[in-house]
Amino acid sequence: MFVFPYKLLPIFTPNLTFAGIGMIMKKKLIGYSLFFIALILGFWYFLFKDTDVLTRSTLLQRGVVKHFAFTNQDGLQFTNLDIAGKVCVANYFFTTCRGICPRMNNNMRKVYEAFKDNSDVMILSHSCNPERDSVPVIKHYADSMKVNTRQWVFLTGRKDSLYTTARFSYGIDDPKNAVNKIEDDFIHTQFFALIDREGNVRGGVYDGLKDDEVEKLISDIKSLLKEKPNHFVNGVFNN
Repeated sequence: MFVFPYKLLPIFTPNLTFAGIGMIMKKKLIGYSLFFIALILGFWYFLFKDTDVLTRSTLLQRGVVKHFAFTNQDGLQFTNLDIAGKVCVANYFFTTCRGICPRMNNNMRKVYEAFKDNSDVMILSHSCNPERDSVPVIKHYADSMKVNTRQWVFLTGRKDSLYTTARFSYGIDDPKNAVNKIEDDFIHTQFFALIDREGNVRGGVYDGLKDDEVEKLISDIKSLLKEKPNHFVNGVFNN
């Protein structure tokens, strides 16, 4: 009589079965989690790869450059659109100034020399005495500076527009300094403003008479140059 060798059959217990299933599910869960993390990271990279999310400087944004339209040393209109995509430094002076202006523009020359021939950097020197500083006058002044006026631009225009830009865009003069009659108003400031590629006023108010602040400005310009143009500012699909 044949006896089935039941003792040779593998013995499965409920605890062993559940433990095995649990281990398999755990491995699958880890695999799925890693897959979704990779998917999210890939999507995030695709979304922001052309922006400055990874390279954006920590420099404070303290304002935005509003629309302006002035006249440059060559008699051509110069607007805020001409600085789009550029890192810019702005200041105010007047051609007959014998006080702070020569010292200030000598320090601005340090900025110019640091980024000479870099087409991504511009300097905007605005006249605060446009009644005197006509186009021929600022042209003569620009020529005396012996600089590339495509990179270092000298501007004149309407006094009220120039002063509004100084106070409400660049933030280099206190709006409380304004007086009722524009003909009695006068800005005489040694401060520089730093503008990023998107037209935002960044960093601090740099004292153009202090060597250490001019060096800080140069360092901050280098930081802004590392930022990519931000196409995400006005929406995901903004170009």
